[in-house]
Amino acid sequence: MQHDPLAWETFELSTVAVRAGVHRTNEGEHAEPIFATSSFVFGSAAEAAARFGGSEPGNIYSRFTNPTVRTFEERLAALEGAERCVATSSGMAAILATCMGLLKAGDHIVASRSLFGTTPVLFNNFLTKFGVEVSYVTLSELESWRLALRPNTRLLFLETPSNPLTEMVDITAVAELAHAHGALLAVDNCFCTPILQRPLDLGADLVVHSATKYLDGQGRALGGAVAGSAALLESVYSFLRSAGPTLSPFNAWIFLKGLETLPLRMRAHCEGAQVVAEWLALQPEVARVYYPGLASHPQHALAQRQQRGFGGIVTFEVKGGRAVAWRVIDATRLFSITANLGDVKSTISHPATTTHGRMSPEARTQAGVTDGLIRLSIGLEAPADLISDLALGLKG
Repeated sequence: MQHDPLAWETFELSTVAVRAGVHRTNEGEHAEPIFATSSFVFGSAAEAAARFGGSEPGNIYSRFTNPTVRTFEERLAALEGAERCVATSSGMAAILATCMGLLKAGDHIVASRSLFGTTPVLFNNFLTKFGVEVSYVTLSELESWRLALRPNTRLLFLETPSNPLTEMVDITAVAELAHAHGALLAVDNCFCTPILQRPLDLGADLVVHSATKYLDGQGRALGGAVAGSAALLESVYSFLRSAGPTLSPFNAWIFLKGLETLPLRMRAHCEGAQVVAEWLALQPEVARVYYPGLASHPQHALAQRQQRGFGGIVTFEVKGGRAVAWRVIDATRLFSITANLGDVKSTISHPATTTHGRMSPEARTQAGVTDGLIRLSIGLEAPADLISDLALGLKG
């Protein structure tokens, strides 16, 4: 079943998730094959020269051309409504490739304070070494984005919803700010996936993913991706081809299998998270619950307008700080104590000492990551069983 990639715009996302990007070989296989090869053989010296020179399309070397990886890239691009997608070895590699491919010394990034903890570490400890400046703003305050813009601002970078507090911002409004200034907007869409939110449709220029999370959905492999226009992605691809943080064929094949069930899983994650969040909001031991599906969430109305679901991440703050938070975490029997998220198995973590532990105490305070904060990734278990599991520590 072959289609021009643009034809997938006429299909429902559940169909795209299963069928897009399929290129069958002469063997007529039904499932996508894994091309586990480091290099490809040419029919002649002239063909090899044409491939390397770029005058003839085709596979060369699996660091930058592999059919299994290409299938994953085409399928995710179709899901995001992007012209092109480039796969990477991890989500952080996707962010690095975006910055290295599109920025230069003297450029300026405006980023949200509400980011996965390793992202500001990458920005502050490494990009600044190469002369890229970074400023941080409050995600949900549009005016703070405007005030942070400088003549040399080239990229605005954000997560919405953010990790771990599920804060949000109007993507269209930030995109308009960026474009009026001649800058690009990149959105980390890890929490929502294209099933719940398509940032490119809302005006963003680039979408970044950690495929390790929901795109896989079963905690099996590391990977990442960047999607956007063909022109922007060519610069990102050029960096990947030279530097090499690319996705392996086997991991690409795993992610293809994950994408097939992504629409079904995201609906189930949303349903379970809503039940757990509503229960947590009623517990006297809980100071606050952060979940976009609750009317108490500051951006609940924005979530209803911008997303097609509220996601599977529920974060809450317990009374009593770290001691109580650790007690709740340690008392669970079903939840996996791990920093990963987006899995069919529910996970629980303490952001202040794990995912955001390398941030300075001041930076964590500014980001709202307190010692009493617990992040849940709600999987596919029965919500009633997960509630019983959380009650072990909350009532202990």
